[in-house]
Order: sequence, then C-alpha cells, then structure tokens
Amino acid sequence: MRTDLILDRADHRIVASAWQDVEPILDRNKALQNEPQRRGDLRHIGTIPNVILVKWMNEEGANVLKMSSDEFGKFIKRKLADPDWRWLRTDK
Repeated sequence: MRTDLILDRADHRIVASAWQDVEPILDRNKALQNEPQRRGDLRHIGTIPNVILVKWMNEEGANVLKMSSDEFGKFIKRKLADPDWRWLRTDK
C-alpha cells in the first residue's frame, strides 16, 4: 500500500491518499472460491486488502488496530456479509 500526502496551501490542509494494487489479491480470492476453504476447525473466508481496511476505518471510525479479536471478527463478518463486499470472499 502506498500513502501520498498532499499539501494544499490554499486551504491550509494536508490530504492523505492511500493506493494499493488489489488485483492480485482479488484474483487469488476468486481462484480460492473453487477450492475447499476449511482446514480443521478453521475456515478461510476472505483476504482483505489493506487499503480497504483503511477505507472502512475512515468511513466508520472503526479502529481495527485497537479492536479485540472478537470485536474484529464481528466487524469483518458484518462487512463480508454485505453483498457489496462479496468480491473479498474466498467462499461462495
């Protein structure tokens, strides 16, 4: 992930812009949809690009870095249940 900081002298502010090439991650997610995702008691449900986590943090005020593992799990489960984010899933 790349973050650019832009100084806007006219408005006296700094604008942060995050960028990541997510195509390899999305291609892998799609390929994994054709394979079993259960390993023992664990199930791989998706891979989320860092830039998407940053987007969610900014839009929802969710600090995923401070969440407990249970809170984070519930947050991710809710986001991946949303049809708008189905392309992040590795299961069908």
